[in-house]
Amino acid sequence: MKLRAVLIAGLALVMSIAAADPEEGGDPPNEVTADVSIMATNFQLPFPCGQAWTGNSSASSAHQSWEIDFNRGSTADADLGDPVVAAASGTVVISAHQGSANGYGNLVKIDHGGGWSTYYAHLNVRSVSSGQAVSQGQRIGTVGNTSKPGNNISPHLHYEVRLGSSYPSNIQKAVFNGTTFGYPIQTLTSRNCASTTNPYTPQEVCGSGYSVIDSAALGTSGTVYLLYNSGNGYNCVTTIKKTSLGSATATAAYLEVQGSSRITDSGNFSYYAGPVRAAAAGKCVRWGGKAGSSVYDSPFEHCG
Repeated sequence: MKLRAVLIAGLALVMSIAAADPEEGGDPPNEVTADVSIMATNFQLPFPCGQAWTGNSSASSAHQSWEIDFNRGSTADADLGDPVVAAASGTVVISAHQGSANGYGNLVKIDHGGGWSTYYAHLNVRSVSSGQAVSQGQRIGTVGNTSKPGNNISPHLHYEVRLGSSYPSNIQKAVFNGTTFGYPIQTLTSRNCASTTNPYTPQEVCGSGYSVIDSAALGTSGTVYLLYNSGNGYNCVTTIKKTSLGSATATAAYLEVQGSSRITDSGNFSYYAGPVRAAAAGKCVRWGGKAGSSVYDSPFEHCG
């Protein structure tokens, strides 16, 4: 894995944030009451369990201190839409698009108590609301490239840890799983395993317009879903894992429209197999999948 070269050109925040705290006029200042060594052991990488991400604190000239930009893909848009999860439990105090104000784009800020907070910027989607309590490992959004109008950046997660309210001296070195991040660049595997929920849904995998019309449990290892898009007459099948999340294990999904060849997606996947799509309006379909040692095969059904 390598950090994208396009990031080096000035991907994260616009230079205007150097003059002021981007939340000026927003949240009241936090009182610093927590011990650094205590909170340091609580934070985890802001990505699902088992994923490896490369962080870089020197890739942007707009960085003030110990901020980190995260990527894991080798192409410019590889990480777009990847899940972002809470580094620790807390309360969401900002969930808003702040691009025009400071270049953060879609920003989620979580208050962890004792003056500690974490920032997750440039999100493509925000999955939580201000005032909402979140648990460690809970999905809060997806990796994106939102920013200030005219500030074109490649998808990545801009991550900060802050203690207190005196910006930018309140930006702290990030600590994951009890160990300080290896500034300026380090690749880490997430130990944010508190949540056992797959961060992907069938609708997200298949895409806009698809709704679940049937499903079958694959033991305790996963569930295979059949979806349909009434707008274009396509079916979609995906197998969503429930165990070994973040680790590549044998997973499969298939869809067979009566009178046509079966389409299969099979391999070692970390979260899901598929999507497998085919035009099926007015026709019967056979569908199924595999997760672990469990297999499901349907008869021809859902005709029409």
